[in-house]
Amino acid sequence: MLTYDVDIWSIRARKNRPKPFELRWRVGARPHSRSFKLKVQADGRRSELLAALRNREQFDEDTGLPASELDALNTPTWYEHAVAYAVMKWPKAAAKHRASIAEALATVTPAFLSTTRGAPEPEVLRLALYAWAFRATPTDKGVFVSRSEAEEPPAEVVAALAWVAKHSVKVTEAAKPERTRAALDALSRKLNGEPAADNTANRKRMVLSNAMRYAIEKGVLSANPLARVDWDPPAKDDEVDFRYVPNPQQAADLIAAVREQGPRGAHLAPFFGCLYYAAMRPSEIAALTAADCRLPESGWGELVLAGSRPEVGSGWTDDGASYEQRGLKRRARRATRPVPIPPVLVGMLREHIKTYGTAEDGRLFRAARGGRVRSTEYCEVWDRARVKALTKAEAATPLADVPYSLRHAGVSLWINSGVDPVEVARRAGHSLTVLFRFYAKILRGQQALANDLIDKGLRGDQ
Repeated sequence: MLTYDVDIWSIRARKNRPKPFELRWRVGARPHSRSFKLKVQADGRRSELLAALRNREQFDEDTGLPASELDALNTPTWYEHAVAYAVMKWPKAAAKHRASIAEALATVTPAFLSTTRGAPEPEVLRLALYAWAFRATPTDKGVFVSRSEAEEPPAEVVAALAWVAKHSVKVTEAAKPERTRAALDALSRKLNGEPAADNTANRKRMVLSNAMRYAIEKGVLSANPLARVDWDPPAKDDEVDFRYVPNPQQAADLIAAVREQGPRGAHLAPFFGCLYYAAMRPSEIAALTAADCRLPESGWGELVLAGSRPEVGSGWTDDGASYEQRGLKRRARRATRPVPIPPVLVGMLREHIKTYGTAEDGRLFRAARGGRVRSTEYCEVWDRARVKALTKAEAATPLADVPYSLRHAGVSLWINSGVDPVEVARRAGHSLTVLFRFYAKILRGQQALANDLIDKGLRGDQ
């Protein structure tokens, strides 16, 4: 119990004792004492207690400590807090966000350790934090706990987590500017020391900030310490480099080169067609079913996109699958997005369904055993297509270096064709803000066309 009823007495000297100088004080009805080897030590401690009294602090009757010292004693370490934060976020977080939280916490936690002496190997430490400490799992009673508590980790992981727990600083210490600055610097670098991608650093910083806000919620901190640190996050450079976005002829050649790679290539060619002609995300294509498609015998068709299957490790999903069944990105769970598709893609999908049918749940694209087409598989097919479809000089550049470049190419084609940006954003599943951030250069290039249209309007031309 906390009370202001405190008496601090003078120091008593006791001869023939290992610690002859005894400081005594009373809190409420409880007497307390502490012995020191040197009188100066006892005087120092007495001054600390008197200062707490002058500051009108209450004292704890059981421990005899001022309230501020009691709070510091009960403050969790950063490691304890980070584990609690990861477990708290787990139930409502998407699988990819769970992995993102664990990755960010594993990156910054080494900055909140009191020493590096006796530290585990970096690879072991990262594995222990990322895959065991900051990954949650339900108990038999349905309560989520850290995986390291629910399962038996390998011996090296047990040793690594024990070392981290022993040398982790308190959250109040982690909130000091020199500590938070070190953590921010850590999340700005890759494991090999090279600068991290801008969006990666900013994403990890957001996780760190939210973890600090959770400390405020728990009453451990009074303010977010990141706001007090003079540190500039990496500038966002999201604009697509259109030097390496394939043009329409190159996109068609690349898709044709995919088709020529035997039965698997023929099966995946419409997958890449959806990336280009409908500007779909790979996770949306993985969830595309025959019921989502309107494919007339001639003319334009339509895809009604209703969900996505983002690829993620099985340890981060609730059912242990390597993917997660979700709604459209940044949309309500049951939201849909109709996307008109040109005759060339209509024909590709009609032929695909005729030749390969669908999976049991109606999906158009599937792995050999019926599961989700993995990114490693379609990326291998894509790499071979680049070598065949591009010149040697082009293949040596980042031109179309990843399948996602087809989506950039598709959106670029729509903009260059004069489609209204609002309609482009709707079809691509972007907000206008994101569209203008990623495709600003192309949109600026449409100013001449816009000026011509305005001139016609001013002249009264129809």
